[in-house]
Amino acid sequence: MAATGARMSNRVRDLRAAPLVVLLFASAVPSRLIAQDHQAHGPAHDAEVGVPGSPRAVSGTAWEPEQPMTEGIHWRRGEWDLMLHGNLFAEFVFESARDPHRRGHQITSLNWMMATATRPLPGGSFTLRAMGSGEAWTVRPCGYPDLLATGELCDGDNVHDRQHPHDLFMELAAQYQRRLGRGLTWEVYGGPVGAPALGPLPFPHRASAALNPIAPIAHHWLDSTHIAFGVLTTGVFGQRWKAEASAFNGRESDEHRTDFDLGRLDSYAARLTAAPTPRWTLQASAGRLESAEAGVGEQPATDVTRGTLSASYLRPRGSGSWAATVAYGMNAQRTIIPQGRLRQTSHAVLAEAMLLPNTRDAWFGRLEIVGKPAHDLHAHEYITRVLTVGKIEAGYLRGLTRRGDLIIGLGGAATAALVGPLLAPRYGGRVAPGFAIFVNVRASSADASAHH
Repeated sequence: MAATGARMSNRVRDLRAAPLVVLLFASAVPSRLIAQDHQAHGPAHDAEVGVPGSPRAVSGTAWEPEQPMTEGIHWRRGEWDLMLHGNLFAEFVFESARDPHRRGHQITSLNWMMATATRPLPGGSFTLRAMGSGEAWTVRPCGYPDLLATGELCDGDNVHDRQHPHDLFMELAAQYQRRLGRGLTWEVYGGPVGAPALGPLPFPHRASAALNPIAPIAHHWLDSTHIAFGVLTTGVFGQRWKAEASAFNGRESDEHRTDFDLGRLDSYAARLTAAPTPRWTLQASAGRLESAEAGVGEQPATDVTRGTLSASYLRPRGSGSWAATVAYGMNAQRTIIPQGRLRQTSHAVLAEAMLLPNTRDAWFGRLEIVGKPAHDLHAHEYITRVLTVGKIEAGYLRGLTRRGDLIIGLGGAATAALVGPLLAPRYGGRVAPGFAIFVNVRASSADASAHH
């Protein structure tokens, strides 16, 4: 008991300290280091769609619609183009339900920071990418309350009605691109931690979700592979399209968030992306995840075949913008249970949007409908069934002040978890409400704000 108490005391101290570390690191880059904005590169640079540093390159190898100005802090050091970006939410979140193992409240901090360094090489460019999160210390080990969210394991059981924290290491990868002529470019990407060519741009980076502090319940149908401990991707692209394939480690992260869960590259995926105009990005992808849930204790191992489709739109609007994403995901999974092999196919649909009418205000919302295997939601008496659930979110963020390269805002969100009659007794009815109140701090150069 004394050891447990000591660990809890240490975790409380870490919970207080980690957000300050992130803020201090972000504010350590002085404004005077900021160099040119994208307009200084001119049309020739913008035409290189997907080249690191262009408005389409955000996370891993996924594309999003072009932005007139990317957030984050940009500067040059010799031949290197450097970028530092971060986002932090300090929030109180509450989710209601009749079952005490599902409802909950928590004071928590969701956060991430990323850095890229790009330099030209003969015939192309080379990029180093790093991304990390302090949620190992700022979120309780099994996650923060998020009704109907499922995925990954904690304390020997599957996580349900909570969103698990991100790992300390979210991306450590390198990327090389070489022009082949006739508008074609070859790309290779890989590292000990990265995102394979599967699914849309991950939700923390989507322009339609970046200021929404609550993770989608369709995460494990769409973009949960954005943290894979071992990935290698190669492909070719032109100005308006991209084709790529990956070999990667398909296991979900374990509950120890500060280590490397390395494994064999025994899973594979392929993705086709189209960018018919600067405002649109469309993608279709499919992959096989070997032992996505490896199985711990009495929890069975699960293999998953996943398919996704998505469309993202981003349009400048005065001094702000409007962004939207519509996505579909399918999981065909095979689970080993005492009775044999259980095969289930489930589907998810997501629609989300964010409106920034000016440089201070942000409105966001999300609607999801997901078919969840009953055992994922701990409704074990219906183990062979897939239960349809849904969730609605709406929120607002107000930018209060700028401190150097940091924007500080205050916001709130309301949620409603929607369940059918079989689950209603566990959630206290067909609709289970919740809310979050949060402070947001994100990195954005003064030049980026001025040109937004």
